[in-house]
Amino acid sequence: MSNSEPLHILDATVLSDWIDYNGHMNVGYYNVAFDKATDALFDHLGIGVDYVRETNKSFFTLETHVHYMGEVLEGAPLRYDVQLLDHDAKRIHAFFRMYHATEGFLSATSEQMCLHVDLGTRRSAEMPAEVQQAVARLAETQKDLAWPEQAGLGMRIRRKS
Repeated sequence: MSNSEPLHILDATVLSDWIDYNGHMNVGYYNVAFDKATDALFDHLGIGVDYVRETNKSFFTLETHVHYMGEVLEGAPLRYDVQLLDHDAKRIHAFFRMYHATEGFLSATSEQMCLHVDLGTRRSAEMPAEVQQAVARLAETQKDLAWPEQAGLGMRIRRKS
């Protein structure tokens, strides 16, 4: 049975170091912030820093697409949700949403493709069966979620006809 909800993965706050000369969160720090959410997902799946230390295997991000939708200011509380879009024996395709936690608006999204890597060989490697099962369990709980509007989009200038 599916509960069909994105997984609430992290709460955070916009730090003063993340603010640029426009007075809002700098674009580069969105990637930092989404990286923290990715770490939280990996912790949830049992593939965080302890997994890396114990197995000498980790995940590398192959590609990421960030959409900026609503600015956040210093001190803003943030809420991150994640939806697994797809997975196979070596890859996890995830979609993160960053919300202003008290005002409720969607601030940004980050779509990521992560690859399981053997750090000894620096080459891709299949995830162990128990990791594949953990990923599959999370995917099963989200199987009925709609594909996110921002996922899978290419970048281009849209012109009026």
